[in-house]
Amino acid sequence: MGEGRGKRLTARLQDDTGEIELVWFQGISWIQKAIEVGHQYLVFGKLGFFMGRPQIAHPEIENFTAQKADGKNYLEPVYSSTEKLKTKGLNGRAIGKLTYALLQILTEKDLPENLPEHIIKQYKFISRFNACRQIHFPATEKHYQHAVRRLKFEELFFAQLRLGLIKSTRHRHSRGLTFDKVGDFFNSFFKNYLPFELTNAQKKVLKEIRKDAGSGKQMNRLLQGDVGSGKTIVALMMMLIAADNDFQSVLMAPTEILAQQHFNSIADLVKDMPVCVKLLTGSSKGKQRKEVLKFCEDGTLHILIGTHAVIEDKVVFKNLGFAVIDEQHKFGVAQRAQLWKKNTIPPHVLVMTATPIPRTLALTAYGDLDYSVIDELPPGRQPINTLHRSESARPQVMDFVKEEIAKGRQAYIVYPLIEESSKMDYENLMKGFEEVKSFFPEPKYWISMVHGKQPAEQKETNMQRFVKADTQIMVSTTVIEVGVNVPNASVMVIESAEKFGLSQLHQLRGRVGRGAEKSFCILLTGPKVSNDARERLKIMVATNDGFKIAEKDLEIRGPGDIEGTKQSGLLNFKLANIVQDKIILEAARNAAEHILESDPDLNTDENLRVKNYLQQQKGKTAWSKIS
Repeated sequence: MGEGRGKRLTARLQDDTGEIELVWFQGISWIQKAIEVGHQYLVFGKLGFFMGRPQIAHPEIENFTAQKADGKNYLEPVYSSTEKLKTKGLNGRAIGKLTYALLQILTEKDLPENLPEHIIKQYKFISRFNACRQIHFPATEKHYQHAVRRLKFEELFFAQLRLGLIKSTRHRHSRGLTFDKVGDFFNSFFKNYLPFELTNAQKKVLKEIRKDAGSGKQMNRLLQGDVGSGKTIVALMMMLIAADNDFQSVLMAPTEILAQQHFNSIADLVKDMPVCVKLLTGSSKGKQRKEVLKFCEDGTLHILIGTHAVIEDKVVFKNLGFAVIDEQHKFGVAQRAQLWKKNTIPPHVLVMTATPIPRTLALTAYGDLDYSVIDELPPGRQPINTLHRSESARPQVMDFVKEEIAKGRQAYIVYPLIEESSKMDYENLMKGFEEVKSFFPEPKYWISMVHGKQPAEQKETNMQRFVKADTQIMVSTTVIEVGVNVPNASVMVIESAEKFGLSQLHQLRGRVGRGAEKSFCILLTGPKVSNDARERLKIMVATNDGFKIAEKDLEIRGPGDIEGTKQSGLLNFKLANIVQDKIILEAARNAAEHILESDPDLNTDENLRVKNYLQQQKGKTAWSKIS
């Protein structure tokens, strides 16, 4: 036993392999009484080094007994505790002792089997009761692995089963509107006004949506496709089919800029057709607002486009049949639910996202939705050339931008916007703006600037100047991430690219490459770049494929941080991780699908234990699976 040096107590612990120092800074007098020199103890704790010597600070200690003398496979569970519990004597070790005592009392009746017998045999799973014992107090490392595998499968299987039940019940019982005819609106647009031939992916998706809408069941479909893959045109063609069947449509977008963009492009596509399209946002005022509400109610309106203003109680439709939600992760559950109430029979719902979702995440977070993917870009689109340059290469980057402008093209220069430090960001943007002006002096060059602090009117004016090519450069914060379509823009310079997330970088890059010209995205970074950021930049340079980028993003950040998944509650697994446990997830999904195909109400004897378990868990399922 060492001596107390002020507020420090040290002890030397030895075994056949060598020695280690134990150290305490608190509870010294109690430790001195509790520990005897020359006595045998089992010691647990985090190993560290002090002055080159191995050391454990504040170890947990218990007497070394004969049962534990072999020491070979002795695995000890670690339980987290809190300061409050520790003051009551409930540290990790004490919780472990209570858990051990509890597991001695429990029998198989207390933890009955919840998986069907054929699944247990197929995957050679140990019983649920055994898995719970072995995960806490495993006999060997192998026993522990068996327990983890069994319990991870169980978690993922029941998550998939719940989603599958929602989907299967909706397919079988939810009454939906029937779009059974294709008439003049659709045919006239297809023959005379379609601006380009649909890609095979668009045709496939349109077919899937039409099949749903004609089935007499309510549709709930997720449509995902990369930036510029042509989701909006698919949505518009379905809105025209809705109009052919005397139904109205609504498109809800998360921001005014995006709603305006959708309105402009859709109104332009149908401008020579007798289709009534209106816009409704928070900025819609007085007479204009009244007219939109009147047209909605009397059925004059075919398509309403807007922000969450479209779900307000004052907006009454004569016959709403088709609802499109764009970038749905930006909306809360309750907001989306409002759309359902706009008709006695809920409208068909198409949820669109330009953020590609990795398959594993889609199966877990959106598994109750039917799933469509547009996985090819329209013809004529060239891949964007992405380059990573450091701050020292700024003059060369700016010279390159000048060369592109000389060819008659335009460029974006984007600065990060981190909400917590918006004042600093604003200063950086202003500094950046002055720097850009020094490289591109007026009157040879004209620059638009757009940022969140500008009044909406000024922002719109500055954007329009860039859209009309009155200015060659747009300096902005990420407000241009969605909502600007300038086919003539061929260069995107992203400042401090290391501060952006992968999906944000990919979305920003999608603002160029919209015309027939070769486009470039230049990632400029400061002197210090973390390993994670370096990894992100490497992927951006290597691929334009949004799905590959999304997969990598999921790997780097983990499922809990991907936008839109936090609220679902479906990714809060205790053991499973959808990235690392991809194989188990696929197996669990296949097993759940197989059961629901043959026994959708879980009525057979074999599935009785599954049904009982689900009924016990009722109320523990997130209700966010609305659309």
